[in-house]
Amino acid sequence: MIWLRVAAALYSLGLLDALFLLTRQRDSFFRPALAAFGLGGLFHLVSIVEQGLMQHQFPVNDIFQTLSFCGFLITVSFLFVYWRYRTESLGVFIFPLVFILALVAGLSKSFPAWSSPEARGLWLKVHIVLILAGYAALLFTAVAAVVYLFQENELKRKKPRRFPFHLPPLGTLDDLISSSLRVGFICVTAGIIVGSIWACVDYGTRWIADPRIGISFVTWGIYLALVFFRSSAGWRGRKAAILAIAALFCSVATWVAHVGILVQ
Repeated sequence: MIWLRVAAALYSLGLLDALFLLTRQRDSFFRPALAAFGLGGLFHLVSIVEQGLMQHQFPVNDIFQTLSFCGFLITVSFLFVYWRYRTESLGVFIFPLVFILALVAGLSKSFPAWSSPEARGLWLKVHIVLILAGYAALLFTAVAAVVYLFQENELKRKKPRRFPFHLPPLGTLDDLISSSLRVGFICVTAGIIVGSIWACVDYGTRWIADPRIGISFVTWGIYLALVFFRSSAGWRGRKAAILAIAALFCSVATWVAHVGILVQ
């Protein structure tokens, strides 16, 4: 397990590179992140081989081991694709995905119990604040995307309708979508990390089987896809709006599923 957690720590540099690229639009950190990613893959392989030797069978016996193996396969695939095609843009999607997979797999062993109820409550409140901030940013993204579509359709009309209010220019809406999307993804990713560790300490290894956890990761996955298609594939207009609205509905479902968690 120690080698898998070392791999997750190295993969986290790839996550930082993706966040730097989203916030600063620069890829100056990509080379060190790629080196750490490759080294993390090596430690990941050591973890899988060691686990297989200890168990005397192929190490995919539970959800944690399966996620670990999937993360390793994605790592190897990305390194091969990058070696062959030099596609740095895929790192925005692959780096965070592999880190989360390795992080979750590394939480298959229970941590020590909370030192106090206050520590448990504080950790949970940090998680909630981060998630709510991310969902608020996603709401801005979805609303701005819908207004963007409406404004775009009006500009294409031969005779645009008159309204008692003025809609923001398309450029302003596009900037708002990009900014809120970046901020929201950073907050939700941090919230997922904090929440996963909290759940592991609070529930032990049973945390992964909680359907609320699954909904949270599905929401994060859609958010990640939205960020990737927006930043790397250049999605604008209708496609981005539909994906933003889908992510917003998933976030609402996630929050409803977690409504009672504060009173536990």
